[in-house]
Amino acid sequence: MNTEARIKEKLEAGLEPIRLEVADESHLHAGHSGARAGGETHYRIKVASARFSGKGRVERHRMVYALLADEIAGGVHALALQTLAPSET
Repeated sequence: MNTEARIKEKLEAGLEPIRLEVADESHLHAGHSGARAGGETHYRIKVASARFSGKGRVERHRMVYALLADEIAGGVHALALQTLAPSET
């Protein structure tokens, strides 16, 4: 399973999102810090979940980072996150 599929699987299991978009943007960062041949280092994630309701942006991001700790330790260099509660979609 590639990194994008693992990210989707973990976010679906941990957040039960009503909307989830994951895009590998590694090709946009070729030659930059943290980039590596083959990509799978930079991702843009848009996720909407009821589990974000009543939480601020920092707490929402911490929730995502906790779910993806293994991927971050394993080579994901950057996440561009948009985390939304259902009322914000």
